[in-house]
Amino acid sequence: MQRRLLDILACPIDKHYPLQMIELNASGDKVIDGVLSCEKCKRYYPIIDEIPVMLPDELRNKKEDLEFLARWRAKLPVEIVEGGLPHHLS
Repeated sequence: MQRRLLDILACPIDKHYPLQMIELNASGDKVIDGVLSCEKCKRYYPIIDEIPVMLPDELRNKKEDLEFLARWRAKLPVEIVEGGLPHHLS
């Protein structure tokens, strides 16, 4: 995902803007793996292989979300890992 796209993205659930970005793996001006998070509704949206997964809760893949959180647990804030919506590790 290009960093500049952060300027146009809002939470698909509550339309909150701006979203916060946590870069986990980046190269140049691209974020390869990371997380977009909404401070208002406490939802997170993983960035996997440069693609932000910004789907509504009912369309999210729980297994994929949990695997992502487990993989990056050490680099993510505890609020996302243990309390983020729609899925978390606690």
